[in-house]
Amino acid sequence: MRVVVAMDSFKGSLSAEQACEAVRTGVLAADSAAQVVLAPMADGGEGTVAAIVAARGGRTLLEPAVDAIGRETMAAWGLLPGGTAVLEAAATLGLADQHADSALPARASSAGLGGQLEQVRASGARRVLVGLGGSACTDGGTGMLLALGARLWDASGAQILPRPGHNPLLRRPVRVELPAHLGIEVEVLSDVTSPLLGAHGAARMFGPQKGADPAQVELLEEAMTAWAQALAEAGHAVADLPGAGAAGGLGAALAALGACLVGGIERVAAEVDLPAALVGADLVITGEGRLDAQSALGKVPDGVARLARAAGVARVIALAGAVETGPERVEPFDAVLAIQPGPRPLAEAMRPEAAAADLARVTGQVVRLAR
Repeated sequence: MRVVVAMDSFKGSLSAEQACEAVRTGVLAADSAAQVVLAPMADGGEGTVAAIVAARGGRTLLEPAVDAIGRETMAAWGLLPGGTAVLEAAATLGLADQHADSALPARASSAGLGGQLEQVRASGARRVLVGLGGSACTDGGTGMLLALGARLWDASGAQILPRPGHNPLLRRPVRVELPAHLGIEVEVLSDVTSPLLGAHGAARMFGPQKGADPAQVELLEEAMTAWAQALAEAGHAVADLPGAGAAGGLGAALAALGACLVGGIERVAAEVDLPAALVGADLVITGEGRLDAQSALGKVPDGVARLARAAGVARVIALAGAVETGPERVEPFDAVLAIQPGPRPLAEAMRPEAAAADLARVTGQVVRLAR
């Protein structure tokens, strides 16, 4: 049996590589003769740099940065052979590094990503892949743009200046002047296909998971609507682009700078050569920490399943720490399985040792049934 394992990270518990290794343990426990191919995956969110750097033989650089609320930190980015750089917004703006409460929406800014783009430009790289996903901010990319030299004004005509620990979007920018050019080719890897506004947009779909209460969600949506209009009046009608709402609206801001927005899962899959690995597979196992309504908007499991079906793979199984979806979400998988053996405290379920053991156990059961 040839088994391809293409797992995303179980955030706060296992990296994509660790999740793949746990699944391999389960496969070999059930079938010691199985051929197991590991392809740690990402969709533009956390783990994107690690997945691409490992697959392409690049190197990782660790440099000073600021996080979503303006604190000094160190953030990694990758440099590939040939001079292409790889960034992920989660390295500086990661939601996992913040306490998602009602104070966060007003404090979180994307300025840290702007600082990283400046580092990439200074390195001499001419092209950069920017992974979006897992960010703590909902600022429409205003913080990043200010860090890159853009100028913004509010309705009173006052210029909006960068302030660490403050979300510039809440000043409701109504006019913007963007830098003439970045001096570097940018390709954005989006982990979702969401537009900037509306039910599936940056504020209403993702604001609550960053701590926004219903009133804050509507405040953010109103400010984001004004921001979309400001971008359109500046010649950048980007609000409806797939991925514009990714990472709190960073997709829209980067598109306004001339970046190309692409599906993160498809781009990472191409970088790690997943389509070739899937040819001839008897079974594909994929998964992430949580499978829910957002998983169908561009996340790893759905993307892997689509690629597997295109390659003619007959059986595709998704594993997750938690499954919050109805029977309609079985497609495009043959089965969707939660790895928890039963109710337990979240802290216990997320212990790396426990999560790895659960993945291996459920994988073993799957392989025994599939043989």
